[in-house]
Amino acid sequence: MEDATAGWENFCVAQVGASAALTGLLFVAVSINLSRILQIPHLPGRAAESLIVLLAVLGVSSLGLVPHTSRHTLGIELVAVWSVTSVGIARSQLPDTRRRDPDAHWPSRLLTTHLPLAAFLGGGISLLAGAGGGMYWVLGGTLACFAASTLNAWVLLVEIQR
Repeated sequence: MEDATAGWENFCVAQVGASAALTGLLFVAVSINLSRILQIPHLPGRAAESLIVLLAVLGVSSLGLVPHTSRHTLGIELVAVWSVTSVGIARSQLPDTRRRDPDAHWPSRLLTTHLPLAAFLGGGISLLAGAGGGMYWVLGGTLACFAASTLNAWVLLVEIQR
C-alpha cells in the first residue's frame, strides 16, 4: 500500500507550522481590536471565518502527516474536513435579518472562504478516485486559505481603523 502523502511530508510539516503561526497572529489581531470588532455586526463572523480556514489547513496538513495513511482514508478525511468547515463557515455567514445594516460583503466573503475549502473537497474526491491531482488540490486549497485568512486579518487589524 502506497502512502497517500508520499513526497508531501515536508509540505505538510511546513503548513502545520504556518497555519498555527497565522492562527496565533489572528488571535492577536482580534484581541487588539476586540471592542471595535464587536461593534460591527458582521466582523465577529469574519473573524470566525478566518479561524476556521486556518484550522482547516492545520487539520488537513496534520492528517497528511499520519504515517501509512492510504489514499482512500485520506480522501475520506479530506471530505470530512471540508464538510465540517463548510458548515462552520456557512453558519458564520448566514445573514442576520434582524440587522438594519446588512453585510454588503457577504457574497464576496462566501466566495473567498468556500472556494478555498472546496479545493480540499476536490483533493478528497481525487484521492478516492485515484486520479485527478490528489495532493495538488490540497496545495491550492492551502494557498487559497492563507490568502483568504490574510485578507480577513487585514480587515480586522487595519481596515477596521479607517
